[in-house]
This record gives sequence, structure tokens and C-alpha cells, in this order.
Amino acid sequence: MPAPIALFVYKRPEHTRRTIEALANNELAAESDLIIFSDGSKSEEDKILVDQVRAYCRSAATFRSVRMVESATNKGLANSIVEGLTRVLKEHESIIVLEDDLVCSPFFLSYMNQALAVYEHEESVISIHGYLYPTKEVFPETFFIHGADCWGWATWRRSWELFEHDGSKLLMELKSKNLIPEFNYNNSFPFAKMLEAQIQGRNDSWAIRWYASAFLKNKLTLYPAVSLINNIGFDDTGTHSGHSKAYEAVLSSRELTVEWKQPIEDRYAREAFSKYFSSLSGGWVKKTYRMARHLLNFLIN
Repeated sequence: MPAPIALFVYKRPEHTRRTIEALANNELAAESDLIIFSDGSKSEEDKILVDQVRAYCRSAATFRSVRMVESATNKGLANSIVEGLTRVLKEHESIIVLEDDLVCSPFFLSYMNQALAVYEHEESVISIHGYLYPTKEVFPETFFIHGADCWGWATWRRSWELFEHDGSKLLMELKSKNLIPEFNYNNSFPFAKMLEAQIQGRNDSWAIRWYASAFLKNKLTLYPAVSLINNIGFDDTGTHSGHSKAYEAVLSSRELTVEWKQPIEDRYAREAFSKYFSSLSGGWVKKTYRMARHLLNFLIN
């Protein structure tokens, strides 16, 4: 049985439609249970769009089953995702996670379910990721990076139990172990600043805490050689997103083969990620404001 899919939606009917249609185009969709978490509206204006999203989601077909979880109040993205994952993983050993602006390849579910099965009992592997940054580098069919990521991913109950809610604890440990430069990908991107902002209440990111939780436990995430996810949300429609083409990915037109390999970080890939982050920011000191804005878009959208 394929892993259940948790889809988190809010007030973007067109994005949600494209996300669900792309997901339904996967061969394993007909065998997969889809659980849609719909957050409540912040205003009467938002409620119109939330109702449109919910109406469309209720009509979703193709999947083995579709279950709606509709919140009467606005929880916010972080609380919605954390509560939703915890709820599903009380009933299931694994989960595939998507948000309403992530369009997937027809081979996304195959890759995710293969990888979940292959690394199910490998404690050092915390998650599977479907998005690959457009670095223009050539990577192995699959490879590992230290930490965790947040655009089209999957995990197990054993892994999600490691999620630390308290950002201050995470930041304190990063500092005490002198891990900030590595956490920031050799200071190419200010992830630690994002964690500080979460602690101070200037953002409500679950993703930065998930990354830090995995990083500090020395866990690994599996990435694909080609992207199976494209984020269509950087069009000024998201709560925190601006307009950017920096993250556009070409979706894989082939099925990836997931075979077990020794869970060791690919240092070449990590360096490629660092170079990519640097290219977005234009340098660590020189363009701090621009870098921080990209980071905000990247992790909260």
C-alpha cells in the first residue's frame, strides 16, 4: 500500500487545482489515500477563496480515497502542518507531504514510495525530498544531504518524533557546538538568522525547525538527480511569497530508480547547493537584505 499523501491548502484555488491534477497524473494515485488539510480563513475576503478551494478539493477523484480535514479557525501554515503530520503519523508509519503550490512530476509518487520502502529501517535517513535546486550540476540518481528539506517530501513516524518545536533550544545547540557556518551551508545562506526570526516571532516557519532538528541529530535526506517538484507559488499569491524565478525547476520526464546506497552525505552535492545559495544572495555580507527575503520566500511560502 502506498504511503498516504497529506496536502495542505489555504486560499489559492488555481494553484490547488494544478497541484492536485499533477498529483492525479501519477500512476500510483489510484492506489493512494489523499488527506487534504484546509486551514480556516483569516478574513471574510479570504473565506470566499477558502470555500472555493474546499469545493474543488471535495470533487477530487482518481485517488483511492479523499478525506477533507477542514479547520474552522486559521491555524497558520506551521501549526496546520505540524498538527496534520502528527495526526496522520499516529495512524500510519509513513507519509508524503505536499503544499498547494507544488506541482509534481508523473513519477513523484513512484520515487517517494520506492525510497520510503528502501530506507524504512535506516535510522540515519530522516526523510525523502522531491525538489532539486536548479544548480545545473549533474548528480547521481539519488544522493544524501545532511539535514532536511520542505518542498515535496516524505518521512516516517520514527523521524517525525525527532521534530523539536522549540526553536530556541535548536539555536542554542547550534551555537554551543559551533555549527552555525555548516548549518548555513558554509555561510552561503543565513538559515540561522531564519531560526532566530522564528524564535523572535517574526516568522512562523516549521521548515527551519525541521531542518535544524534533522541537522542536529546528524540525519540525512535523500534527494533525486532531477527535480520531481516545481514550486509555482512565487507569483505574489502566497502569504509570504514575492515574485521570483530563482527556484523554477524542470520536472523529470523519466522514472528514477531508487536502490539502497550507503547513507553518507554527498559533499560534491552539498558544495553545489552552497554555490547555488550564494548565487541567489550575491554574497554573504554584500546583499544581506536580498538574501533574507529569498530565505523568507523559500521557507515560509
